[in-house]
Amino acid sequence: MQTSGSQSESQKMEMVAAGVGNMSFNIGDTTDEEVSMSALSTFRAKEEEIERKKMEVRERVQAQLGRVEEETKRLALIRGELESLANPMRKDVAQVCKRIDIIKKELKPLGTTVQKKEREYKEALDAFNEKNKEKVQLINKLVELVGESERLRMKKLEELSKSIESLH
Repeated sequence: MQTSGSQSESQKMEMVAAGVGNMSFNIGDTTDEEVSMSALSTFRAKEEEIERKKMEVRERVQAQLGRVEEETKRLALIRGELESLANPMRKDVAQVCKRIDIIKKELKPLGTTVQKKEREYKEALDAFNEKNKEKVQLINKLVELVGESERLRMKKLEELSKSIESLH
């Protein structure tokens, strides 16, 4: 792909070459050697110009590469800073997750123990309530028996008392 600058350079070279060719026909005093020297110096001038432009382009490319390297370093630095921000959070999260897992493992047997103790408590409470109910029933029976016993004794005492009175 040729640029407009390189097209004009090639056109100029063609014109110079055509001019050099015309000079040899138009000028009778000039020799082929002079024409060759002129063409050679023109060619060298063009080569020097091309070399100079090539160096300019190379310098621009090097400058651009330098800027790209600087930007790459800046991006790497920024990436490093972002990772350093993320790492402590990940570490803390991992520690918390690990602690949660440990507590979860500790909770499992405790939960089983709680269920067992709740079952034992319920059984003990049921037994307590049953015994308490039985005690209340026995107290009522005792009160009834004592009451019956007192009535029988009173009756007996009355009978004895009547029997003593009849003896007098």
